[in-house]
Parts: sequence; structure tokens; C-alpha cells
Amino acid sequence: MDTKYDVIIVGGGVLGTFHAYHAKQKGLKVAILEKDQFPQGATVRNFGQVVPSGMNTKWQNFGRESLEIYKDIQSKFDISIRQNGSVYLASNYEEATLIEELSEINKANQYNSKLLTKGQCLTNYSGLRSDYVQAGLFFPEEVTVEPLTMINKLHAFLKSEGMDIFFKSKVVTCEEVNGEVKLRTSTNEIFMTSKVIICNGSDFQTLYPKMFAESDLVVSKLQMMSTKPQANYTLKGSVLTGLSIRRYEAFEECKSYKEIKAKEDKGALEKKWGVHILFKQAMDGSVIIGDSHEYADAANMDDLGFDLNMDIDNFIIQEAKKIMGLPNYEIQHRWFGMYSQCKTSDIYQNTIGENIHIVTGIGGKGMTGSAGFSKHNINTIFNF
Repeated sequence: MDTKYDVIIVGGGVLGTFHAYHAKQKGLKVAILEKDQFPQGATVRNFGQVVPSGMNTKWQNFGRESLEIYKDIQSKFDISIRQNGSVYLASNYEEATLIEELSEINKANQYNSKLLTKGQCLTNYSGLRSDYVQAGLFFPEEVTVEPLTMINKLHAFLKSEGMDIFFKSKVVTCEEVNGEVKLRTSTNEIFMTSKVIICNGSDFQTLYPKMFAESDLVVSKLQMMSTKPQANYTLKGSVLTGLSIRRYEAFEECKSYKEIKAKEDKGALEKKWGVHILFKQAMDGSVIIGDSHEYADAANMDDLGFDLNMDIDNFIIQEAKKIMGLPNYEIQHRWFGMYSQCKTSDIYQNTIGENIHIVTGIGGKGMTGSAGFSKHNINTIFNF
């Protein structure tokens, strides 16, 4: 290939694409190589919410920067961003205590949130059951996305800005040659670049199988579903409930968290399957309900299976009905997503030689944190 790039990103998911976006913002010549016709991994198989509120302080800062980046792009090109806020619904005194404590933490962090009374929650969220909710914490700056379409629209925007994106381009070799990096695809195309950033776990496994097998990456399998479109019904933003309050890392910074967690039934099904109940209405009027978390080491991810566990789905629906009285719970679509994360660090990073950077394993923080983190990481890699 005649064209030489300053950086090539391997993997066109949300993490790779935002690395490409920020590299281009710095004036670099950038290309994305995506192995499939369009991204098919966790980027399009997630819940579709951008919720810095659920992250610890470090990652909340990345998430808050992500919000600004999403909104800036949306002002120029429709990538399906809707600023409709997120709410955490407490179902008992302990969860209400945690959201009050998180509210104080966010005041100190200067992140806008608002405590809601039970009555305000019932008024704002149609169908919410009075016997479930006790209080809420609302984050007005947060947004939702349509995960099945967002990344494709983001690619269209970047192409309109002059970025090269090559689909069906699976990289099979990656090696440094005379201070540059030479990439070869399965169709024998050659790409030359000053640096490469590998942002896809599958590509990492293909190119460096031994390093991948020895990494501390684990894979999480999440099950979600969507109802048929809800007639004459509107649900605003992301609705996260009591089990989310008990699970999300932001609440680990609350002073009462450890004591409250210690009282939980460790044999409960929500523990066994990592279930916490979320609701979000998609643009077609359907309501997405989730989700669950099952784990395996990345090298043994096949142990998670390729089928849906209907016991998990039925449990999610059973618990969802205790929270929200939707007009219908007729399920039109069920799916699972898989994402990788590290056991011992926030994200997996490794550098081979001087110019091959592996950045993957962002876990469930991908849709929320990738835009902000990638800006920081591009600055670090290129010493901006």
C-alpha cells in the first residue's frame, strides 16, 4: 500500500474508534482496520447508556469527558445521543442511605445530581411500582445511545471528516520493521504505520496468543432483552435500580457500603448470576431490560457457552416486574454480549517494542469511559 499512516487502530469498536478520533484531532494520519463488515462485539451488544455516575472517581472523570465528547459530535452529526438523564432507584433504607452518600460525594466532585423523593420518582417514571421505590438520585447530564447503530454512525462521521476505515480487514501479522510497523491482513493487504494500537481482544488473541493466554483478562457474559414497542408509553433515560446501587463501583466509595454489602445473602440468585435490573427505552419504543454477569478467564471463554440461559432471563423478568409495571412484557429480542476486563487493573495495556500498543479489557466501562480515556491515552502514547 502506498499510503503510510502515523497510527493504525486495530479494532473498530468504541474503544478503538475513539482512539482513532482523538489521534485525528491531533492532526495525525489515521486508519482503522476492522476485521468484520461492521463491529459485532460488545460495542453493539451492550445496554446503551453513558453513566459516569456509576464509576469510581478516576473513571468518572473519564466518563464526564466522554459526555462532552459525545455531545460535541452529536451537535455536528447524529450518532443517536439523547441527553435524558439517569436515575438510581432505592428500594429500602440501606439503598436510600447509599444514594444520599453518593449525592454528597458528587457535590464534592462538582458533578450535577439531584435527590428525588418517592413521590417525585413515581411522577417522573411511569409504571414505577409504589411498593418498590423509596427514593431516587437523578443525574441530568447523562445520555443514552442506540448501541446497534451508534458506532456505524460514528464511523460515517469520521469518514466524512476524511478518516480511512477498512472493514473486513483481519490483521494476521504485526511486526516492527526498521522502526515502522508492518501489518498484513488475511487478504494479503499490507499497511505501514509509525505506530499501531490494538484495541480488540479477538485481534490481540490472534496476533499474540501466548501473551493473551498469560494475561489476567477475564470475560464477562451479559444477557439482555427488549420488549415489543410500548404503545403510548414513555420512559425517560436510564433507570438503574437497587441491585445496581449494590453493584456499581461508585457506591464502593460510600462510607456505608461495606457494612451494607456484608449483610447480603451470598447464596441469592442475583449473586450467582450477577444480576442487576436496568431499564431503558429505545428509539423504537421498546424497553431494554437487563442484565447479568457470568465470568471466565479469557483463555477459557468458551466455558461461558454460546446459548442464552433462560433461567437467568426469566429471573430478570420476574425481578423487573416487581419494579416497573410496563404496558407489556412481551419480549421481541434476547441477546448476550461479552466483554473482557482485567482482574488486577482498570484496563489491559502492554507495549511490544516501542510502537505496538495493546489496549483492551476496558470491561463494562467501554461505552461510558472510552471517549475520555482514549483522549488521555493518545496524549500519553504520542507525548502530546
